[in-house]
Amino acid sequence: MKYMRYLSFFLLLTAAFNAAAFQTDTSAYQAQRLRVNALLAQRSAKFGQYDESLNARTGIFGFQTKKDIRNSNEILRQIVLNDNSIFNELKVLMEYKDLEVKQVKTNANESSSRIENYKQSIKTLQDQNQKLKDEAKILKREKNLISILLGLFSILTGILTIICLRKMKKNEKATV
Repeated sequence: MKYMRYLSFFLLLTAAFNAAAFQTDTSAYQAQRLRVNALLAQRSAKFGQYDESLNARTGIFGFQTKKDIRNSNEILRQIVLNDNSIFNELKVLMEYKDLEVKQVKTNANESSSRIENYKQSIKTLQDQNQKLKDEAKILKREKNLISILLGLFSILTGILTIICLRKMKKNEKATV
């Protein structure tokens, strides 16, 4: 019974530490998601600027000037750089997810092996308990047998003592 308390306490303690580690990973994952969402918002804003720059026509007769085209190209270049940043952040986000999956698998394997070890320990303890019970039964039988033999020995000793005393009395009467 005491061992079960220690075992349950140990399991609860292990679960608490795993939950704390999982919470840290989850918060890092959430922070990374916020970064990706911020970059996506920047990308949307840049596309709005790009659309405006495409519609900007400051040249003669409403045509685009070189400056307008360069401005549009610069905004497009910034969008590409932003996309590269998004890909990098998404890669980090996927690494977090992969790490999380690996941790879950590792925890599952560790838990499974721990459970198997506990089962093995319980089986060993049950076998030892059964062996001790069997030994106790054998010792009880031996004790009962010894008690019976001791009782028989006492009765036989009593009978022999009585027989010897009667013979001694007969011999005394015969000699007198």
